[in-house]
Parts: sequence; C-alpha cells; structure tokens
Amino acid sequence: MMGAEFEILYWIQSLRSPWLDGFMRAVTSLGDGGIFWILLGGVLLCFKKTRRVGVCLLVSLGIGYLTGNLLLKNLIGRSRPCWVDSGVTLLIESPKDYSFPSGHTLASFEGAVSVWLFNWKWGNWLLVLAVLVAVSRLYLFVHFPSDVLGGMGLGILIAWGVNRGPDLKK
Repeated sequence: MMGAEFEILYWIQSLRSPWLDGFMRAVTSLGDGGIFWILLGGVLLCFKKTRRVGVCLLVSLGIGYLTGNLLLKNLIGRSRPCWVDSGVTLLIESPKDYSFPSGHTLASFEGAVSVWLFNWKWGNWLLVLAVLVAVSRLYLFVHFPSDVLGGMGLGILIAWGVNRGPDLKK
C-alpha cells in the first residue's frame, strides 16, 4: 500500500510551482495547532445564536486532539513520507510527531463539519477550506493519503458525534 501512496505523493510533487508552494504553505498554516479553528470556536461562543456550534466545535477539537494526536499517533507510530524519503525538498519544517492520522486534517474537518451541521451554507465554505488543508499536507510531503483520509474520517465522526450528543446549551 505504501508504494501506491508514494506514487500519489510523487504525482502531487510534479505539480509544484512557486505560486502553489506559497499557497499551500499559507493554507497549511491555518491548521497549525488548530489555531484557526480554536479562534473560530471562540468567536462563535461570543454570540448567543452561535454559542452551541462554538461549544460543539471546541469540544470536537479537544476530543480529536486527545484521540488523534495523543492516542492514535503514538499508538500507531507511522513514519511520515518525508522521513522515509528525505530526497524531496520540504517547504516547511519537518514535523516531529508521527503521521497517522493527520492532525491538521482532523481539526479542519471537526471544525468545518461542526459548522456545517449548524449552517450548511457557512459550512460548505469551511469544508472547502478543510479539503484544501488536507491537500496541502500531501503537497508538502508530510502525510500519506491514508493519513489524510484517516484524519478526515475521524474528524467527521467526532464532529457528528459531538453535535448529536447531549445538549450542550445548558
């Protein structure tokens, strides 16, 4: 399976250009530490009309961090593509933690799906952003496609579960 994943990554590398390099670095930085999504959750908390979605978004991020970044990454211990093939020039600093699941993708889909479940018009724009963050992780050669798919699936599942869980308005 790793061979097929590297084929996809090498094909994506063939698309590199100075404009895309800058764009992908900028997009991926929105997922650094989940800061964009944390700030969005904080803003949503400030308004009574959006407080529930803000709480759901932030709870989702917390569960995702514990599940994805602390538990699964360390339990699975998967090397990153940039560790396996150091011949590809990285456009960002090499991450120090393990690869599966993609934390940037996980946080992005938790945030986007949380909003989408509340308001699909807003959520659609955030889902586009989440997909761009996921693609940026492949473009930057720091995740395998299955890492991104794992982060996407887990993010959707967590956001859906939190939003459908107990009433958090109380």
